[in-house]
Amino acid sequence: MTSENRQRLRYVAGDFLATNLAWFVFNIIRYFQIVIPAGLPVPSLGDYYSIPPVILGQIFFPIVMMGIYFMSGYYNRPFFKSRIDELLTTFYTASIGSIVIFFLAVVDDPIPDKASNFELLGMLFGLLFGFVYAVRLTITRFGFKQIHRGKWIQPIVIIGLTSGARRLRHRMESYHGRGYKTVAYIDPSTAGGNAPSRDTFDGLPVRSLAEMPALKEEYRLTAVIFPEKHSQTEESGFSGLLNRLYPLEIPILITPTSLQLVSTKPKLADIAAEPFIDICSANMSESSRNMKRAGDIVISALALICLLPAFAVIALLVKRDSRGPVFYLQERIGFHKKPFRIIKFRTMVRDAENDGPRLATEGDTRITPVGQFLRKYRLDELPQFWNVLRGDMSLVGPRPEREFFIRQILEKAPYYTLLHQVRPGITSWGMVKHGYASTVDAMIERSRYDLIYLENISLLVDLKILLHTVNTVLTGRGI
Repeated sequence: MTSENRQRLRYVAGDFLATNLAWFVFNIIRYFQIVIPAGLPVPSLGDYYSIPPVILGQIFFPIVMMGIYFMSGYYNRPFFKSRIDELLTTFYTASIGSIVIFFLAVVDDPIPDKASNFELLGMLFGLLFGFVYAVRLTITRFGFKQIHRGKWIQPIVIIGLTSGARRLRHRMESYHGRGYKTVAYIDPSTAGGNAPSRDTFDGLPVRSLAEMPALKEEYRLTAVIFPEKHSQTEESGFSGLLNRLYPLEIPILITPTSLQLVSTKPKLADIAAEPFIDICSANMSESSRNMKRAGDIVISALALICLLPAFAVIALLVKRDSRGPVFYLQERIGFHKKPFRIIKFRTMVRDAENDGPRLATEGDTRITPVGQFLRKYRLDELPQFWNVLRGDMSLVGPRPEREFFIRQILEKAPYYTLLHQVRPGITSWGMVKHGYASTVDAMIERSRYDLIYLENISLLVDLKILLHTVNTVLTGRGI
């Protein structure tokens, strides 16, 4: 088990035990403030805890709260937590949990007046917040000790050989709460293939851009940082540097003064109190990521069940229309460039790509009559709900492509690799606005819509795209 997983397990176990303890103490308060004054036939506290609803509550309540904690995104990043974020996250999860559980389990108690209602709700919140936050803070402090001992570090590289880069390094490394460690400086003049202008700078090795992939693997880099202000006259060179770094899939952090040189919507990065903008991460909170994934699981599971009759009819039509299997499996590149096998209803004749990968074009003779209908109404994509349920895909996200075409796209548009920072989707803003792509240039054009999606990603945007997709399906504008 990795250090990250061990720390995550500490938080999960700590939250579960603290929540159990909070509910146990709250039940003691309920007994003395409600059960005894109401004269209910429960002679002792031990008898009260033997009542089935109380026992079930002791089991059910912590499970509900663990679900709320998970949805908040608290466990996504167990290392290098911000104490302020931790405080706020614990506060709002305790608030939500207290209200939910109060109306599920406490509101029917024989409470004498409204003031007692608010008093009990406040006690529930106080206990839940107090116990959980105390445990979390203890675990987080343990993490800070690991950082101070040098056991947990975040290796970074800094672009530039200037006094500003040197000052930035020392400011960041003096901020012990994050464990940042600069492992090398990158000479920006090496973008054209030149050798570094010197071997060392500020006591650290100077490397070229060509050595970045090796540095990433050797040190497991967590960020690449641009500390300097870039003027408009440097735009082409700055863009060239970014294009060299995009394929590495490492967070690229720039100063706000350089933001005008990139098209990506800014996402503020907390880097040792330095005002940097992360231009490589989808602008989405951890809680929204978890809610999006939970929605994917629920909707895809329901869709697979409800669409079984339609699947049977489509499968029969595909089988009768032409020789070959009903389903078509093809390797695509997904989240963080992980390959997976996408599943679709077959819409082309068998062995349609014997001569190599080819994109479908208008009037393509390889498409079967039934396949033409399925593609028009996007029905061939329905089996991908299974990919969503497995976690290969999401309901909404950039469409996944084959590695053969991705290599061609990257030669013309290096920024395309940014699309792999989220799960690919059954539908996307690019599919809604552009539809199927028959050429690499069309795929690049479609990817621009998907980049806009990454800049504005949210659950509301996902809902809008899904509604547009339904309209596309109903009107038959899939081709």
